[in-house]
Amino acid sequence: MKTKAVLSVEDVQAILTAARAEAEANNWGVTIAVADDGGHLLGMLRLDGAPPMSAHIGPSKAKSAAMARKDTKILEDVINNGRTAFVTAPYVDGLLEGGVTIVVDGQVVGAVGVSGVKSDQDAQVARAGIAALKL
Repeated sequence: MKTKAVLSVEDVQAILTAARAEAEANNWGVTIAVADDGGHLLGMLRLDGAPPMSAHIGPSKAKSAAMARKDTKILEDVINNGRTAFVTAPYVDGLLEGGVTIVVDGQVVGAVGVSGVKSDQDAQVARAGIAALKL
C-alpha cells in the first residue's frame, strides 16, 4: 500500500493567510480557494473588492488544477495553442491561469485557485499561499 501527504486544516489556514497577505500587499481584491487532490473545496476566502464572479472561478481553478495534476496555465496554453476541443473536457471548468498545484514528495495533494486580477497575478497569489507550507 502507498501513502501520501494530505492537507490539514492548519495547512489550509496557512495557505489562505499567506495568499491573503500577498493579495492585500498588492491591493488586489481576489477570491482564494484551496482544494484537496480530488478537487474538493477545503477553504475559501473572498477579499473585499473581489468581483462576485471570482467566487465561482477561484474554486474552479483549484479543482481543475488538482484533478488535472497540472497548473491551469498549462491547460490554458493547450487551448491557446489550438486544442480548443479541450474546453469540453469533463470536470474541467477553470481553464485560466491562476490554479496552482500543491506537490509533496512528487505527488499532487491539492491546489490553490485564485481569481480577481490578471491571470499571472492570480497565480502569484496562489504561489505565495503555497510557499507558506515550506515544502
